[in-house]
Amino acid sequence: MKRIRLRGGVMLALKELQSVTAISHTNPKNPISFLLSPFAYNFLSHYRSLSTELQHPLSTDLIKIMEQKLSAIENRSACLENFINQPATSPTEFSLANKEMRKLKASMELINELRTKQKEIEGLKLLIAECPEDKEMLDMANEELGQAMEEEKKLQNLLLKSLLPKDDADERGCILEVRAGTGGEEASLFALDVLRMYERYAQKKGWMFEVVEVTESDLKGYKEASAAISGADVYGKLKFESGIHRVQRVPVTEKSGRLHTSAVSVAILPQADEVDVQLRNDDLRIDTYRSGGSGGQHANTTNSAVRVTHIPTGLTVSIQDERSQHMNKAKALKVLCAKLYDMERSRIHTSRSKLRSEQIGSGDRSERIRTYNFPQGRVTDHRIGITHHAINDVMQGEKLDVFIDALLLQQEMDAIASFSSTR
Repeated sequence: MKRIRLRGGVMLALKELQSVTAISHTNPKNPISFLLSPFAYNFLSHYRSLSTELQHPLSTDLIKIMEQKLSAIENRSACLENFINQPATSPTEFSLANKEMRKLKASMELINELRTKQKEIEGLKLLIAECPEDKEMLDMANEELGQAMEEEKKLQNLLLKSLLPKDDADERGCILEVRAGTGGEEASLFALDVLRMYERYAQKKGWMFEVVEVTESDLKGYKEASAAISGADVYGKLKFESGIHRVQRVPVTEKSGRLHTSAVSVAILPQADEVDVQLRNDDLRIDTYRSGGSGGQHANTTNSAVRVTHIPTGLTVSIQDERSQHMNKAKALKVLCAKLYDMERSRIHTSRSKLRSEQIGSGDRSERIRTYNFPQGRVTDHRIGITHHAINDVMQGEKLDVFIDALLLQQEMDAIASFSSTR
């Protein structure tokens, strides 16, 4: 079994989780060190969202806050329903009200189910109070009450999850960008390894992974590389991978066996739909040129490489991966749309989204979010304090979920804390 240490951010998340869900856990004042048992793996891998598996009761304070929000939803839904049934409602007003009602529909269905369950619980409690001496009736009522209260917990947790802030981009695909930072050729070689790590992870998730552009180093590593990853909830899964990934290992170019420290930067950008970004032809400058290559019979003798410049922002995307100019142009526009969409998201949601330059930093190894130490066979995520002692599994995309799920768990704990403070 693999060894994991939990400390730092995850300890804070666990303390928060304990306070809002009354979970009994190891003393949070001490670092936790344990073998990855089935329970622990389930905690990290499957407890990333407050799903129906969450059986623990919410705290009384949190339920009070949630009930206030549920009542507001119920009142708003009733108000909208009454409004659209008024003969004087205009078609435009009807359309707007009906659209808002559709947004509330899923929450209202859960609320109605919760109210029905709460009435059932009250009825069973009343029955128990009225039949204190009927043992058979008491046993049946208590059994049904226990089941009803468990179902109530599930509904409460589902409703809490539905009320937490959401990022609409989480359901989208993403553009992955990997760049070599400090470390010269060794950084370029690790950039290649990192891109392959995400490619293997995407394959295991059933996502589509398409290399968009690669700039090779002298040793066939990657100075820069980008890929489009498509599938369900790709951006939501990978968004916390943005940052500096530091590697500590003996490079293939090192003859004396000295350990080197290098870094690569990773940026995760949500893919944009056509409705998100409107590209006007007047705002684009498209240049074509011959692709670079190994020469000889492989040299590209046509102007198939494409450089697209977005004049208002100055953003430039160059693609020469395909032999077809049309295909290179399509790829370049796809990447450009993603970058423009990310810029717009950052402008509108500066409190929730970091600017792209903040995501990847300067590429200096001291800014690392994660360290891959090959001699010791370990990978450490410094944001949440998790160390996983199976580096080969991580590089094969096998154990990335250990980090990704813990980061998503911490995000949800932060959302709960924010939710609790909003009265």
